[in-house]
Amino acid sequence: MNFTRRTLLAALALAPLPAFAQTRPPEAGVDYSELRPPQPVETTGKVEVLEFFWYGCPHCFSLEPLLEKWIAGLAKDVAFRRVPAVFNDTWARDAAIYYTYEALGVLERVHRPYFDAIHKERLNVGDTATRNAWLQKQGIDPARFEEAFRSFGVQTKTRRARQLSIAYRIDGTPALAVQGRYTISAEQARTQANMLAIADYLIGVARKSG
Repeated sequence: MNFTRRTLLAALALAPLPAFAQTRPPEAGVDYSELRPPQPVETTGKVEVLEFFWYGCPHCFSLEPLLEKWIAGLAKDVAFRRVPAVFNDTWARDAAIYYTYEALGVLERVHRPYFDAIHKERLNVGDTATRNAWLQKQGIDPARFEEAFRSFGVQTKTRRARQLSIAYRIDGTPALAVQGRYTISAEQARTQANMLAIADYLIGVARKSG
């Protein structure tokens, strides 16, 4: 099944419905997947959680408010990091936009507004003039943006995001990964609340196993 179709199917999996009642602990191969071999983590001494997302994904957008609240409540021994998934050239462009915001020091300020602009205002990010007009409204110089977008650092991070998407066997967004050992897809989680509840469970497992 191709990436686009898997992403579209996640609309059903991550519809904002109440989580079903868990009568058992999350089960490997059912509620989440085990990565073999595990992937190395970049954070020492903490449990690393990655979110694989795409700015163009409506289900990532709908998850964002719940995810923000969840991140705010994470324990100090948990390190959360977003990774823009990369499956093709369009996704690579959007990943580079994410890392450009990071390079310019404006990511925290514009990450959510950029999501809103795409999904609420139907911003055409593929049109340079339209995108530049939006950037100017955010107080970002389009020339500085373009310079950072084409920089070695941003392009290196974008290539790394593609490598991580492959290494973690991500085939749709949104998806979570815990401590390089476990991944949770939208289809496995079935609801947004379940995705985060399963992540909480796996954080506990990773914490105990060291």
